[in-house]
Amino acid sequence: MEKSMSTEFKIVEEPKKTLAMHPKKFAMWLFIGSVGMLFAALTSAYIVRQAEGNWLYFDLPQIFTTSTIVIVLSSVTMQWAFWSARKDDLSMVKIMVTITTVLGLSFLVLQFEGWKALVSNQVYLVGNPSGSFLYIISGLHGLHLISAVIYLLIVLVSTYRFRVHSKNLAQIEMCTTYWHFLGGLWLYLFVFLLLYR
Repeated sequence: MEKSMSTEFKIVEEPKKTLAMHPKKFAMWLFIGSVGMLFAALTSAYIVRQAEGNWLYFDLPQIFTTSTIVIVLSSVTMQWAFWSARKDDLSMVKIMVTITTVLGLSFLVLQFEGWKALVSNQVYLVGNPSGSFLYIISGLHGLHLISAVIYLLIVLVSTYRFRVHSKNLAQIEMCTTYWHFLGGLWLYLFVFLLLYR
């Protein structure tokens, strides 16, 4: 009787499942969070400084619209590359990552052309704060995009070495996430600059 009573009231606690995340993915999310905070601070400072007056108002060059379309298209090709990797279609991964890289480089060239158009409209880095903010915001975004293009090239080399496939998606998944983040960040910045020019 005693034995049956003790077994009836025995409490068993199951161990709680811990949240697990790839350490490199965790580091990437921390980096994305810090970049997001940097640009949030910059756009907040932009609004505060604009309210103080002595602000030059000007239209964004049309080429910034073209560069925005290019970066949206590059997000589509990057996602296609990721889906292809999940299906082990490595030839399509190579094609899509290459196209994404070309589109990323095209975006950077278009941004530079946008800067040249600003200079021709007498909007400079030094001078009125409105121009300074535009160059700094777009330039910092461009620097982050250069790092993403380098990452794309690393993924492309890994694909040629058969290190990217359905059972090893961490690298291309992280690259895709970072690329989408930078594309979304530029869309936010572009709309912001249109509204607060």
